Amino acid sequence: MQQWDPIEKANVLLEALPYLADFRGEIIVVKLGGSVQEDERSLVSTLTDVAFMRVVGMLPVVVHGGGKAITRAMKEAGVEARFLNGFRVTDEASIRIVEDVIKNRVNAQIVDILRKAGVDAAPLPGDEVFFAVRKTGSDPATGAPLDWGYVGEAVHCDTGPVRARLQAGAVPVVCPLGRGADGHVYNINADDAAAAIARALPSRKLAYVSDVPGLLRDPADPTSLIGTLHAGEVPELEREGVIAGGMLPKIESSLAALRAGVRKVHLVDGRMPHSLLLEIFTTRGVGTQIVK
Repeated sequence: MQQWDPIEKANVLLEALPYLADFRGEIIVVKLGGSVQEDERSLVSTLTDVAFMRVVGMLPVVVHGGGKAITRAMKEAGVEARFLNGFRVTDEASIRIVEDVIKNRVNAQIVDILRKAGVDAAPLPGDEVFFAVRKTGSDPATGAPLDWGYVGEAVHCDTGPVRARLQAGAVPVVCPLGRGADGHVYNINADDAAAAIARALPSRKLAYVSDVPGLLRDPADPTSLIGTLHAGEVPELEREGVIAGGMLPKIESSLAALRAGVRKVHLVDGRMPHSLLLEIFTTRGVGTQIVK
């Protein structure tokens, strides 16, 4: 185990001091990626960081998905998991499983870990927060309409339940479900749900915690991390193929959050112990920060 010199410890605390003062009372939305949720060590480390943020006076809001847990539960129930253009096809049988797993298993686990870390945490079903419309789209090859079933897109976010839990001293833990005009529950992409909450509040920061170190100029080279990405650089990086695949929607939602008043968006690797604290409370950070 590394032995820290007392002066080194003091220097670490002093480096964090201006950030602690600046962020006190500020809302920070933290989106937990599925890969982080599947690794207990990464999950506990990240949520310990969230607990630290709450103890020092910040107002973290956690948003999570539950893809792999849902797929396992569907398999156990004999329901086939089908995906269309990266989105889970969610029929009547599937949405019941999705709702049960996200609310009663994944959300409950996150709340329990936060409470064990010494802070109050409050479950917040997304269908009390998000108003959703059914996702629509067409096949790029044929133009035929695509049907994902009960997959929705958040078109409105009621921040009242989120703020009420923050004011009560708790960390809201939000699952990505929405309520449609038909009264039905819809499954919402967790990245989009986190961005919707961050925009609606608006939050000071939005952090995506996943299993990648941030935006890499060369995906095969972890040393090619782009520490700071300015919004104006995005079109050129898209043309170069640096921003592509699964990173595209994350960057697009990040830019939408910045336009709505979020000051910074962070892409952080949850596999690195306490990466969330290192990104937010140190000068250089460890991931990619996205700014206007």
